[in-house]
Amino acid sequence: MQPTPDFVPQKLAKSLLRRSRQGALATLMAGSGDPYCSLVNLASHPDGSPILLISRLAVHTRNILADNRVSLMLDERAPGDPLEGGRIMLSGRAEQAEGERDLLQRRYLNAHPSAEAFVSFSDFSFFRIIPSGTHLVAGFGRIVDLRPEQFLTDLAGADDLLAAEEGAIEHMNADHREAMALYATKLLGAAEGDWRCTGCDPEGLDMQDGQTALRLDFPERVTTGQALRKMLVRLVGEARAKVNQKAD
Repeated sequence: MQPTPDFVPQKLAKSLLRRSRQGALATLMAGSGDPYCSLVNLASHPDGSPILLISRLAVHTRNILADNRVSLMLDERAPGDPLEGGRIMLSGRAEQAEGERDLLQRRYLNAHPSAEAFVSFSDFSFFRIIPSGTHLVAGFGRIVDLRPEQFLTDLAGADDLLAAEEGAIEHMNADHREAMALYATKLLGAAEGDWRCTGCDPEGLDMQDGQTALRLDFPERVTTGQALRKMLVRLVGEARAKVNQKAD
């Protein structure tokens, strides 16, 4: 089944990866190889790949340590019939954090602040799912398989932006909450809330209010901290213009 002409599967897959905070993780039972499925919390790496914080006491972690092949089901959690919403089944391998632990921890805690209570427990570890592909379903005529390069964000040449990300997030949340609210309500049509920034990458900004996450796509790619600042100023200007248009 091929997608309809007005459907951009790459965009929906990227959005689901960025906005999902929970998913169904499928692993293979150690010893028997039987399928095992569990509910997990997750966040996203700057390239969009899923980040997990899981305990070695959990069955799924023991399974991964024996055979790290996994699949992860993510859905839009839209009201009404869940089968009418978009969903992806991502397949890949879960790799334990090594050199990137600080990055994974920071991004995970931005998405799940309550995990601060147990992130330092000795049995908990960060894992990143390295995708091999994904199967996207978004309704009749909208079913397609995607390769990793079609739904992950290219980080080439973005070292300066990634280095600036932590400071940018802190600055936005400390000094520009009004701008965050404008992005959410005027550019994305979300309800008023306590919106805060949880991450940024070359393609967009991630925001969250409680467990509700939004993705603000940039109109063009940014790769430096300076370009990010200019983009955020530009977008808040667009949001304020919408406020002024409504007032007129």
